[in-house]
Amino acid sequence: MTRPEPIILSWSGGKDSALALVRLRDDPHVQITGLLTTVTAGYDRVSIHGVRRTLLHAQAAALGVPVHEVTLQPESSNQAYDAALAQALGEIRERQPAVRRVAFGDIFLQDVRQYREDRVAALGFDGLFPLWGEPTDALAREVMECGIRARLVCVDTHALSAAFAGRAYDAALLAELPASIDPCGENGEFHTFVSDGPGFRTPVPYEVGEVVMRGDRFAYCDLLPPMSTPADNLPTQAAESGG
Repeated sequence: MTRPEPIILSWSGGKDSALALVRLRDDPHVQITGLLTTVTAGYDRVSIHGVRRTLLHAQAAALGVPVHEVTLQPESSNQAYDAALAQALGEIRERQPAVRRVAFGDIFLQDVRQYREDRVAALGFDGLFPLWGEPTDALAREVMECGIRARLVCVDTHALSAAFAGRAYDAALLAELPASIDPCGENGEFHTFVSDGPGFRTPVPYEVGEVVMRGDRFAYCDLLPPMSTPADNLPTQAAESGG
């Protein structure tokens, strides 16, 4: 039998990444051998989403998949991002020379897809988009029906009320979203953290902390690992797409 193709998954820690992981794990022709996550060093959190690195690594441990960090400084330039991505993918190639593709959970933003494809292509990789082009209302239902447990950790208050930050991503929340808001937050209206779902050996424990405004636009809900204390080092970066 032919060995499954090793795939690296771009992992934000949110529901779209988790659903992409479910789809890929159901495909016998591929195997997820690593997660790739952008982390802002100055905040020690997942970029855009604002989730603590400790929870990111708890996710990876629960999934049994190693995480590779693309480490950025606050307010990094595009050139700095390209350099950090090149370093991370270069290290992956050294350890896993058979990896040729990076998967992403993007759904319909063509400019975001093109940006990702261009970046990984310059480093000798191809992009893979297992959710691409599917209706987001159906994907939102699939997230819940397959057992993915998610919570909103970042809300763009230019699009959605800050009151949604910290809420569980469930049927009640979807029913309350304004008609202008994509049910998957694909336009960057909100971002999520997944604590459980298919492939998780155990749920990731956390407590819901305070909601903090950053930059007069983004409302972040701080999720606290067990036995941790609140912090004020939430990021101020703008969102690129939902998840």
